[in-house]
Amino acid sequence: MRIPAISFAMTAIACFNFISLKAQLPFEISTSAGKISGTTIHNNITIFKGIPFAAPPVGALRWKAPQPVKAWTDVRECNRFGPSPMQPSPAPFSMWSQEFLIPKEPISEDCLYLNVWTAAKSQKEKRPVLVWIYGGGFGSGGSAVPIYDGESFASKSIVFVSINYRVGIFGFLAHPELTAESSTKSSGNYGLMDQVAALKWVQQNIAAFGGDPENVTIAGQSAGSMSVNSMVASPLAKGLFIKAIPQSGANFTSAAPSLKSAEDQGLATQESLGVNSLEALRSLSAEDLLQKSKGRFWPVVDGYVLPASIAEIFAQNKENKVSLLTGWNQDEGLAGAPVSAAEFRRQAAQYGADSAAFLRYYPSGNDEQSARSQNYLSRDQIFGAQNYTWANIASAKNQKVYVYRFTRKVPATGDYIKYGAFHTGEVPYAYNNLRFVDRPWEKEDIILANQMSSYWINFIKTGDPNGAGLPKWPLYNKQSKQIIFFDKVVTAGKMKDAAGLDLLVKILSKKE
Repeated sequence: MRIPAISFAMTAIACFNFISLKAQLPFEISTSAGKISGTTIHNNITIFKGIPFAAPPVGALRWKAPQPVKAWTDVRECNRFGPSPMQPSPAPFSMWSQEFLIPKEPISEDCLYLNVWTAAKSQKEKRPVLVWIYGGGFGSGGSAVPIYDGESFASKSIVFVSINYRVGIFGFLAHPELTAESSTKSSGNYGLMDQVAALKWVQQNIAAFGGDPENVTIAGQSAGSMSVNSMVASPLAKGLFIKAIPQSGANFTSAAPSLKSAEDQGLATQESLGVNSLEALRSLSAEDLLQKSKGRFWPVVDGYVLPASIAEIFAQNKENKVSLLTGWNQDEGLAGAPVSAAEFRRQAAQYGADSAAFLRYYPSGNDEQSARSQNYLSRDQIFGAQNYTWANIASAKNQKVYVYRFTRKVPATGDYIKYGAFHTGEVPYAYNNLRFVDRPWEKEDIILANQMSSYWINFIKTGDPNGAGLPKWPLYNKQSKQIIFFDKVVTAGKMKDAAGLDLLVKILSKKE
């Protein structure tokens, strides 16, 4: 039987593509610890998953600064994500469906791995580098979350790196015995030290992936954004990056716990676990620590990673100077059940002479209005006031600052409809990863994701998000307060709630 010419041609092309793909595997890179291989996919992007950047923090290394990786001699296959850090098994809750969570497996105390996406053809290309730091309240999260995929950015000439760090009791337990055994006489910030170690790995190794160690941007959302804030504040991270993209999170109006208070929490945790020494704590299984420990563990002013509160470090002009792209979402308040309008007004009385103005910005004329105000207040206390303060401080120091507000009500069905422009909702847009999220996307969402990701990519490359075909994003300063709004149509304009944020910052600073 005669084969039609077109069928023969298509078969030949398919075979050629298959052979070409096979010829590219494995793709090998020499790192400081040994050779690794990755997986090459379409668009000539090669992905390296599960690269160890520090020794497993287990056994005697539990609650110690990250230690060097033990070198290997064979080629290490890096074709799957390393384990997510030790945390409860993920399950969808509130506005977060499975696409926003880590995989159910593997989860392990042995978690210090990172991932690299690159389309560079030569180690001499010096492509801009983005390092992504996940959120999760410092108690959960991991780099294997689907919406953190780096393929889209790699296809636009960015070397995309995502990292793991220890969370919860494993990443942030302080204890007097830990402080005493440390050469720095500090304890508690192991998760932040993991981030520093990963950034140092990038400096040492990213050129081998075609990246430019002198053009590194760090980015993160929620606790990842607070981590970016901490990296910019920490003297340990000096010289490891030049730009920052903190999305919904910083810590300017409330200090992290002091080392002493965190050590007291560590002692209380030890007692609640029924042991009486650090050695006994280290002998407990990771599962027991996870299931039986109570309370929240997160960054501490330890005198080493964070020599002082972040506000103090910035006030003393000791932070690492960066170009800044920052913002927050319209509907990302995390308030619990609202109190009545009358109770909210009663609570506002604690602000004394500022209470009347406070209620103008967060009105409480009836229960429905009051509930909305309480949600916005939660948004502004946790996120808005923090990133707003950072933008004002940085712009006053003549640093380049660009501010956004994400107002697009994310398309949804069922109960998810009520969440609007929710916390984390901007991430799939900014990193052009809508394809990983099961939502009824509209044409406008695809356009918005292309626009937002283009702004992010331009900023990562040059420190300026603007580019051809994009609406102009104005530089931010404290006087004009010009920002960009991400919705079905992208527009620039003045931040309308700046006066309310100014008052809230004043109130929060007084409380501190």
